[in-house]
Amino acid sequence: MAIKKTSKEEILNKAINLFKTQGFSHTSMANIADECGLIKGSIYHHFKNKDEIGLEALKYISEYFDKNIFSIKDETLSTKEKLEKIVKKTDEYFLNSTGGCLLANLATEVSSQNEEYKAIIVEYFKTWEECIAKVLEEKYFKKESEKLAYKYICTLQGAIIMFNLTNDKIKLLEVGKNLLSKV
Repeated sequence: MAIKKTSKEEILNKAINLFKTQGFSHTSMANIADECGLIKGSIYHHFKNKDEIGLEALKYISEYFDKNIFSIKDETLSTKEKLEKIVKKTDEYFLNSTGGCLLANLATEVSSQNEEYKAIIVEYFKTWEECIAKVLEEKYFKKESEKLAYKYICTLQGAIIMFNLTNDKIKLLEVGKNLLSKV
């Protein structure tokens, strides 16, 4: 195999896809290298091992959501418009992302064995819940907002699993519509 130049971000994106579709435990450094068109040793120029790739993958997805979804705080928008934006961007991400939610997948697969992974995953879901609850607080008391946000995330995660099994996007989209009907 010819040696090819690949960026750290390209390797990370390929690894994320493999972790989501094959699982973390069933993905090897050799699988990642093959997916990138590299020899296995080339990956070690960017990452010391698969655990580091997993950690960087979690951070990468968390940062994406922080920047593109959780940061929607435009004061000129109504509560419904803010939620519509958050729901739309979230739905688009998962509809266009094979393998579901990396953080949820790794939460069930490896978070009990890796405290560093667990901390990032817990923070991601906490931030997501706070983002939704903060918007809902414009219409509901804090406790009710928190309950609605938690229910949305849990229901959406289940819908993401079912979407990956059935490819029924209508049911996935219903979760966001249900949240929007509350405002």
